Amino acid sequence: MDSAEIKLRKAEIEDRNIIWEIIQQSIERRRKDGSTQWQNGYPNMNTVESDIAKGFGYVLTVDDEVAVFAALILNDEPAYSTIEGEWLSNGEFVVVHRVAVDEKFAGRGLVKKLFDLIEEFTKSKGIQSIKVDTNYDNIAMLKILESKGYSYCGEVVLAGGVRKAFEKIII
Repeated sequence: MDSAEIKLRKAEIEDRNIIWEIIQQSIERRRKDGSTQWQNGYPNMNTVESDIAKGFGYVLTVDDEVAVFAALILNDEPAYSTIEGEWLSNGEFVVVHRVAVDEKFAGRGLVKKLFDLIEEFTKSKGIQSIKVDTNYDNIAMLKILESKGYSYCGEVVLAGGVRKAFEKIII
């Protein structure tokens, strides 16, 4: 992995099948873990196509092979305007949604690398912070957010479920 070239780039419509496959693997993994997250028909292929069309879809590539998908949305998450708790800031922010890792790249620290690259992306755009939410039972993501220095801010309601919300000030 050390010699591999790892890059974050905008997803293109040609990536949609591989992205959808990666998301389906994640949906199945969440189900096997006994999670309720992503078990109600969301996200789906329309979600993927919409993310790409709106310019929200990003992929982390390892030697040009798509390994991780994430949606990065600037300043726009209506659910975040109502939080049971308090955000660290009121400035511009990047929202991270729909993180999914290809099984063959799992366990290699790529989601941590993804968050490093999202921080660089956020800084390069002069944006103040990153906000993210996850299911209370998504232990892997909760551990990553903790290791990356995200602060727990409270709870938000998204897609009919209560999620733990986190924020990290970048600049």
